[in-house]
Amino acid sequence: MRIQIINGPNLNLLGIREPEIYGKRAWEDYLKELRARFPKVRIDYFQSNLEGEIINMIHEVGFDRDGIVLNAGAYTHTSIAILDALRSVSTPTVEVHISNVYQREEFRRRSIISPGCVGFVGGFGLDSYRLAIEALIDNADRDKAE
Repeated sequence: MRIQIINGPNLNLLGIREPEIYGKRAWEDYLKELRARFPKVRIDYFQSNLEGEIINMIHEVGFDRDGIVLNAGAYTHTSIAILDALRSVSTPTVEVHISNVYQREEFRRRSIISPGCVGFVGGFGLDSYRLAIEALIDNADRDKAE
């Protein structure tokens, strides 16, 4: 199984940026833990602060991965183009957020990309990624059983 994690703008600063919201753990350390936790899953990672690069990555992996875990950052609330990219590919995508967006500013409570995703996980810190991967694995197992 292959899962692609895609992180959007400012998520390259995890562990440094607003630690009271996003925590103090560096992404690289958490990614090592994820890969160790799921040894049978190839977890690929991509991060960009640029909307077009995120769209290009969705296009690149959207037909040959078993799942995408997408934290589009602020583009979640603004990018019709990312929604269109998600709707254009066949790979199931889970939208992820580290914080509980519903406890934050009003503008963060609306996701433009959600209609292009099979599910949403948020508010569990970096563990939101683990939960999304588990959901993708469970869904793939269910699909194989049917």
